[in-house]
Amino acid sequence: QVQLVESGGRLAQPGDVLRLSCEVSGVTFSDYNMGWFRQSPGKERAFVAAIHRSSNRYYADSVKGRFTIARDNSRSTVYLEMTDLKPEDTAVYYCATIIDWDSRRGDSWGQGTQVYVSS
Repeated sequence: QVQLVESGGRLAQPGDVLRLSCEVSGVTFSDYNMGWFRQSPGKERAFVAAIHRSSNRYYADSVKGRFTIARDNSRSTVYLEMTDLKPEDTAVYYCATIIDWDSRRGDSWGQGTQVYVSS
């Protein structure tokens, strides 16, 4: 059974850089596409970024150019580096496996890590 554990969320200031991590266990990590999603207060959970098992990447327009998704198969970990943080990036960030790459839909989820951007 796949388990995903996110970490790295914290209080940040606008313009800060923050890196989130998600360690995956229980499966062969390199076989999986992975994604990051976020849920802001009062909003539905939304797609942020995805990385294919081949390392192709895809981003939501709202974060393109600011966020970078990466993976380290030797550590079974997927990362989300967030630069030039904005208050609207405040959310709980979740990582997930993505079985259907074209759908960008998460399948198995972590518990989330809170990012709060405020001056």
